[in-house]
Amino acid sequence: MSAAKGRLFGLGVGPGDPELITVKALRHLREAPVVAYPAAKGKKGNAFTIVEEYLRDEQIRLPLIYPVTTEKLPPPFCYETALRNFYDDSAEEVAAHLQAGRDVAAICEGDPFFYGSFMYLHDRLADRFETEVVPGVCSMLACASVLGAPLVYRNQTLTVLSGVLPEDELRRRLGETEAGVIMKLGTNFTKARKVVQDLGLMDRALYVERATMKNERIVPLAEVSPDTVPYFAMILVPGTRWEA
Repeated sequence: MSAAKGRLFGLGVGPGDPELITVKALRHLREAPVVAYPAAKGKKGNAFTIVEEYLRDEQIRLPLIYPVTTEKLPPPFCYETALRNFYDDSAEEVAAHLQAGRDVAAICEGDPFFYGSFMYLHDRLADRFETEVVPGVCSMLACASVLGAPLVYRNQTLTVLSGVLPEDELRRRLGETEAGVIMKLGTNFTKARKVVQDLGLMDRALYVERATMKNERIVPLAEVSPDTVPYFAMILVPGTRWEA
């Protein structure tokens, strides 16, 4: 009789503050014999840094090392192919532990299914192993909280946008919504700020980087230097205030 397979837990560990992990995610994290986490070469990774203080010495650490992060490499390098191969290989590393009967807690910052890295492991493994996903506090809500900015009132519509979108598309979508969030800034910041300015939204727009992390930084949008904008930065355009 073959041994039972391990279970896969996709845990959202929140936006950065270790106290923002949920009670349920923390329980699964501490119970799992294996903890898998994405990281750049030579670094711990944001998700691991958030939960490191909660881990037990005997737990197996399984870093999944990205082949590339923000650096640009010359052709014939293909970013999409490299990432696809990375997730294929990572899924098999995780599967080896699951097949051996060890539960694996795969962690990611924010929420697993909101731009979360775990979703790509889920796509590859959920039909082969018992899987449970525990939601986490996503970065968008963390940013709103530290900025003290209610995002949407009553029946307003919120649109979440990727800064990677072409400028015209970003302008169209932000112009059509009552409240907006622009994520994935970094090198896309200049384009995103121009769109906000073109739409006459500078007075409503707010900027924050690394919300709830130790190096959190809030700066007026007009004063942000494009050269300093990290990936973990966001522009919020809250809905207009409704007086109850």
